[in-house]
Amino acid sequence: MPLNTTLLLEALQQIRATPSLESLRHEVALLVERLYQPADAIHVSDEGEADGLSLNYVLAELQQISASFTLERAVYYTERLVKAASEVRSSAINDLNLNRWKEYDDIVTDSLWLMERRDSSGAHTAGYWGNFIPQIPNQLLRRFTKRGEWVLDAFAGSGTTLLEAQRLGRNCLGIELQAEVATWARQNVAQEPNKHNVASIIHVGDSSSAPVAEVLAAQGVQSVQLALLHPPYHDIIRFSEDGRDLSNAATVEEFLAMLGRVVANVAPVLDKGRYLALVIGDKYVKGEWVPLGFRAMEETLRHGFMLKSIIVKNFEETTGKRNQKELWRYRALVGGFYIFKHEYVFLFRKK
Repeated sequence: MPLNTTLLLEALQQIRATPSLESLRHEVALLVERLYQPADAIHVSDEGEADGLSLNYVLAELQQISASFTLERAVYYTERLVKAASEVRSSAINDLNLNRWKEYDDIVTDSLWLMERRDSSGAHTAGYWGNFIPQIPNQLLRRFTKRGEWVLDAFAGSGTTLLEAQRLGRNCLGIELQAEVATWARQNVAQEPNKHNVASIIHVGDSSSAPVAEVLAAQGVQSVQLALLHPPYHDIIRFSEDGRDLSNAATVEEFLAMLGRVVANVAPVLDKGRYLALVIGDKYVKGEWVPLGFRAMEETLRHGFMLKSIIVKNFEETTGKRNQKELWRYRALVGGFYIFKHEYVFLFRKK
């Protein structure tokens, strides 16, 4: 439960008003003592308050205040904590309070994402071969959307993005080529509580030609604020026998052309200045490393986007390599190649 903002601010004002560093540290110690007493009223959140400061965050800030070598520096840190508790400074593309940026320690800002364990909470499932881990859409939704905005997932699969969007209070439209997979995704989403009462729509169709604008219009909106694309990594996994399926592209060039048509269909409904994320990996063909990710990146850039980031995300195993680590290590030594342990999240901004 978040702390009671009113009582916390009263205590911080008392700290800020002290005339000496010694008295300031004494006031800080009194507040810390209160924070370690669960029965203190400061632990009772204001009615309806859901976004108060957390105990661990406040304790860490108070430690920094108390460790200051001068009164001026201690007052500066105290005023910063007052701002964190009382003021919201946000951007146009997310709900993060930048006055409290230290609290978001679970949001990754580095270009290397090391995520060792898949989130399997709630309705999330790893049963769909080739779906990405929920942490990817979770990170992107929190960084690049606000509550109530719309997200488009052009390759919905088992509904991972829709589940994360529903949890975070974002509306989501997913496009899925296979009707049976779409049915499964709807079942998954239906199992997840919809506490924010958002829309989770799955349209069955080809993401390169689906009437995205019409589907959105039926929901009373004209555009989306984030687009996610997690296409097949060409033919590494064959998802269907459908010729429109990107995993059935005869060549890499045909795959890229098909992906380009998807981007061209998605781009018009994405607001200017907002973000598109492409999650994709590379492949081997007859012993040659094919930089599929970077070629897909170049294809996306052709459709009115600028590149903002290239994120490298690790993975430990794939379904095909599961329980065969020693075999693949032997093959790598014999064949003179390296085993894929990463994929990319390319982040684009619409011009």
